[in-house]
Amino acid sequence: MIVIPELHFYHLGAGVRAFSSTRHGGFSKGHYASFNINHYCGDSEESISKNRALLCNLLGIKDEHLLMPHQVHLTEIRAFDKAFLSLPIEEQKTRLEGVDAVMTNVPGVCIGVSTADCIPVLLYDKVRRASCAIHAGWRGTVRRIVEQSVAKMISVYGSRPEDIVAQIGPGIHLESFEVGDEVYEAFAKEGFAMETISRKYPANDGSKIEKWHIDLPACNRLQLEASGIPSSQIAVSEVCTFQQYETYFSARRLGINSGRIFTGILLV
Repeated sequence: MIVIPELHFYHLGAGVRAFSSTRHGGFSKGHYASFNINHYCGDSEESISKNRALLCNLLGIKDEHLLMPHQVHLTEIRAFDKAFLSLPIEEQKTRLEGVDAVMTNVPGVCIGVSTADCIPVLLYDKVRRASCAIHAGWRGTVRRIVEQSVAKMISVYGSRPEDIVAQIGPGIHLESFEVGDEVYEAFAKEGFAMETISRKYPANDGSKIEKWHIDLPACNRLQLEASGIPSSQIAVSEVCTFQQYETYFSARRLGINSGRIFTGILLV
């Protein structure tokens, strides 16, 4: 049987391939079924290796040119150049540890982030030919990792916000993202427009109590706009991972011991 990963591709312009993986078209089993390439969620290394090979074959790249950080819900952002690719594998792993956003201007290198309800964000500078992949969970979002990533692209590559195209990938949406009061207060404390990005809904436990919900895609779209990226150059996925967990991984639905969506970008 021929196995091919089912990817959802985004159109960010000429010279770049951008995508999010789905749950389908791989070798993983159970709550990792069937396409997962994340090493940090408990899946078998054999399945991960087979799935990585499938993806690299589909993209036409070597395995060592598929870069995925070990994310920790903070705001460490790292740029990777050709010199990085010549480092020993263990040194590469060290530099990818504790990183939540990666960027490069090297063609033929696919960078990406892993999510399962958190928000993945891709940036592409069509003039400077540079790319960035960002993991924006609620902690990274409240710390404005997207704004920091745009600023770093400006610093490292000389990017101009008006030249950047952005894609917000599949993640949990407002109606499904119930949070505690402490999360609501964290966003309010950091100056987010709560009347725009939050709303109360009946609690998920079926009680009559209302709970706060946060619109993470909107929070990150607003950060992109605040960074100077034109609204017309920002696309937002309609996929809510919590609602569409049969196609996209959702930690809230499947538990943390489940697979992860890989949202990647490759300069060609």
